[in-house]
Amino acid sequence: MSIPEPSAYTNMQTFHKTHRADWDNLEQTLKAFRGAKSCTPAQLDDLHTLYLKVSQHVSICQTYFPQSQLTGYLNDLATRAHNTLYRGQVSSSNQIKQFFAHTFIDLFWERRFFIGLAALLFIFGGLIGYLMVYNQPDSLQTLVPGIPNDPETLREGMLVPAATMSSSIMTNNIQVAMLAFAGGATLGLLTIYLMIYNGISVGALACYFWQQGASYEFWAYIVPHGIIELTAIFIAGGAGLLMGYKVLVPGTAPRSHQFITQAGQSCFLLLGTIPLFIVAGIIEGFITPAPIPLEVKYMVAILTVFALMLYVALGRKKSTKNVMN
Repeated sequence: MSIPEPSAYTNMQTFHKTHRADWDNLEQTLKAFRGAKSCTPAQLDDLHTLYLKVSQHVSICQTYFPQSQLTGYLNDLATRAHNTLYRGQVSSSNQIKQFFAHTFIDLFWERRFFIGLAALLFIFGGLIGYLMVYNQPDSLQTLVPGIPNDPETLREGMLVPAATMSSSIMTNNIQVAMLAFAGGATLGLLTIYLMIYNGISVGALACYFWQQGASYEFWAYIVPHGIIELTAIFIAGGAGLLMGYKVLVPGTAPRSHQFITQAGQSCFLLLGTIPLFIVAGIIEGFITPAPIPLEVKYMVAILTVFALMLYVALGRKKSTKNVMN
C-alpha cells in the first residue's frame, strides 16, 4: 500500500474532507464488532482494510499536523481498531487467518527495501568470505571456527541424523533472527554485523567446497532449507535495520515514538517468520541429509522459491483489491 504524495495533505481541511468517510466507516465497523459474538472472514477483511487506511492517515497527521486534535483522534481510532483485530475481540481462527493472509504480507511489503538491504549485506559478507578463502585457504578455520580440516569429515557433518538435528537447527535459526531483530536497538549495528558475519560463513564454505570440486553437492545440501531459512532471517534483519534507521532519522516524530512504533509492528513481522523457520527446520532435518538424489534436493529448493513467491503474490493481490474497494 503506497502513501499518496505529501502535497495532497498540506491543508488539514482538505485532508479531513477527503478521508472522513473512511473514519466514519471504521467507527461503525468497530461498533458492529463490539456487539457481535462472531464475525465472517469478509467482515474481518473490511476491518483490516480500514485499519490499514487509518494507520496511514495517522502517519500523515503525525508528519503534517502533529499538534492537532485530529491526530489524537485518529491515533485513538487506529488503536481501537488494532485492539479489535489482535486482542481477542474476534475469533482466534479468524485472527490467525487474517494475520498470515494479509497483515504479515503487508508488513513484509512495506519493509521490502530494508529486507532487501539485509539480503545485500548477507551477499556482501558472502563475497568477502569467498574471496578470503580463495586467496588464503587456511583462513577457513578462522572464518568458520571449529570446522573440520578435511572435506570428507565436513561432508559427514552435514549428514547428522535428522532426529537429533531438526529441533536444534530451528531453535538456532530463530535465535539468530531474534538477535537480528533486536539489533535495531543498537541503531542497526548488531543487525549489520549478523548479516555480514553469516554471509561470510556461507561464502567461506562455498569457496572451500568449490576448491574441493564439490560445489554441486554443497549447494544441494544448502538450498533446500536455505531459501526459506534465509528469507526469514532477512525479514527479521530488515525489521532491525528499519528500527535503527527510524531512530537515526526520526522525521518530525520523537525518536522514542518512532522506535516504539516500529518495534511494535516489527514484532508482528518477526512472529510471521516462525512458520518459515519450522518448515526450514523440517527440511534441514529430514530432507537435506536424506540419501536421495541431489537433483531431488534442488527440486525441493525450486519448489520453495515458487511457494514463497505465490504466497506473497496472492496476499498482495488480495490486499490491493481490498484497498481499491
